[in-house]
Amino acid sequence: MRLALFDLDNTLLAGDSDFEWAQFLIEKGVLDKEVYEARNQAFYDQYKAGTLDIHEFLDFQLKPLARHERRQLDAWHAEYMASKVLPMVAPGTAALLARHREHTCMIITATNSFVTRPIADHLGVPHLIATEPEQVRGEFTGRVQGMPAFREGKVSRLDTWLADQGQDWTRVEESWFYSDSLNDLPLLERVHHPVAVDPDDTLRRHADAKGWPILSLRG
Repeated sequence: MRLALFDLDNTLLAGDSDFEWAQFLIEKGVLDKEVYEARNQAFYDQYKAGTLDIHEFLDFQLKPLARHERRQLDAWHAEYMASKVLPMVAPGTAALLARHREHTCMIITATNSFVTRPIADHLGVPHLIATEPEQVRGEFTGRVQGMPAFREGKVSRLDTWLADQGQDWTRVEESWFYSDSLNDLPLLERVHHPVAVDPDDTLRRHADAKGWPILSLRG
């Protein structure tokens, strides 16, 4: 197996789908601006700084899903895709994905699968590992199911996915991971070909020290 892994937010997208989903709900009046906007920004700043408490954030992110029927959430998501996500697709994303068309391609992201599955489908990436919101009879509970796909959780979730395919890491002949974030260092250190994409300052320094390629999809 030759495995091409891609972070989503600020990598394939020139922006953050998680952050923009909350902003979209605020703009729709679904979430109270006074209550949610400052917290949304604070969590985003913590993520970029590498100090995010993922469980505290997921409580903030997933609770609104439990307050509305899935049919309504899906309708909002279609509008969000058109207004927020499609304009964020980085100019170089299609060419990068095409470069790996012969490989097993996967988006691996801490953002929940309700937000990210339609984005992966739009980009034509067949496999997705994302944080999973818990569902009961098709409706969201506001809780997380299993391990979040964050930091070391990405490595663990990938190992589980490989096992489900009857594979393990020793049988991966070649692997790439493209990411912008210091939070992805555990998985970047794991793959054969780590690539920093429009990296944050910490990842850029790390990539320079390690001799990893640095590229931009935004040019």
